[in-house]
Amino acid sequence: MIQKDVIIVGGGAAGFFAAINIAEQNPNLTIAILERGKEGLQKVKISGGGRCNVTHAEFIPQELVLNYPRGEKELLGPFHQFMTGDTIAWFENKGVPLKVEADGRMFPESDSSQTIIDCFLNEAKKLKIEVMYNHVVKAFEKVGVSWNIKTTEGEFTTGKLVIASGSNPKIWKLLENLGHNILNPVPSLFTFDIKDERIQDIPGVVAQHVTIKVLDTDLCSEGPLLITHVGMSAPSILKLSAFGAIELAERDYKFEIEINFINHSFQDCLNMLKEFKHNLAKKTVFKSTQFDLPKRLWQKLVLASEMNSNTRWADLNKQQLENLSSQLTQAVFKVDGKSTFKEEFVTAGGVDLKEINFKTFESKLHKNLYFAGEVINVDAITGGFNFQNAWTGAYIVSKSILE
Repeated sequence: MIQKDVIIVGGGAAGFFAAINIAEQNPNLTIAILERGKEGLQKVKISGGGRCNVTHAEFIPQELVLNYPRGEKELLGPFHQFMTGDTIAWFENKGVPLKVEADGRMFPESDSSQTIIDCFLNEAKKLKIEVMYNHVVKAFEKVGVSWNIKTTEGEFTTGKLVIASGSNPKIWKLLENLGHNILNPVPSLFTFDIKDERIQDIPGVVAQHVTIKVLDTDLCSEGPLLITHVGMSAPSILKLSAFGAIELAERDYKFEIEINFINHSFQDCLNMLKEFKHNLAKKTVFKSTQFDLPKRLWQKLVLASEMNSNTRWADLNKQQLENLSSQLTQAVFKVDGKSTFKEEFVTAGGVDLKEINFKTFESKLHKNLYFAGEVINVDAITGGFNFQNAWTGAYIVSKSILE
């Protein structure tokens, strides 16, 4: 049986970050990462379209936590310990400067996730952290004050066990056997599948400022909306998918949404349309796009309001004006299913937050068992927030282990 001071299950973002920080603060400890794949850091590789969205330029803990549908309350304390600014400083210190995009997302200046991967692998090598690939963990159990771990490649024993295995159902099962409550995983970042004449044949069209409600729920979001080949995406939709992860799963991803494309009320919009009728009398409605909407979307909504491409503003009757106002401010769409958002598969679910001490990220049920990253029931909207949870948890684990 191989003995190590610290064993980390999972060679992803949280696993490497924990290992490096533990080794830096105490170079005498023997540390091993057990990774089931033939290489680690796969999510880091594909994140942000291969650029790695390391974190988000939000520097106030109270504001940062609002991006976590699950974990908002629990992460407030941890973010006071290790936060966005600390992440930036940590990477800069390792020779990996980050940059901020207009939407607040932060990437390495190199625009390549390989920079982050190389940084982790180099640090691990320098600090003599043993990274063992193709080690699938089959079991772990508490024996006295130690943990024994069985893998497909051999057996290990350690004083401190860190679980950073992401959303791995097999590891969740093993934790369940130890008495931990695991909240059933459901997808958390996904796009909406919608078949509707009004958005057919216009993929790539973006409406910049929409408000979306999921009917019969309290779910609501604002932001850009992207029309895709299969339905709708972009931040406004992804936010709904994250905050509504459990509720929308219970509905089997069949529900209705109401979209306000222009952020004016029905009545205000109607009044403005009446002015257009007067001022643009001789022009066709179809060709005179209003409200800064993309032309192709405007034309689809015009046709859905019971008029044709030759209808002039002057000829609009009361019903047509109301129809158009309704399409612009309260358009209802049927969602029938979901699609994974890029390759960035994020799940809601994992170790029950009530069973974790958030001062240390240690299990409340078992001493010397720690958690970092997505293995716990924390998830965030898109934009670098899931990684920030991984860095923060892993850093606090490293401090707790050394204390």
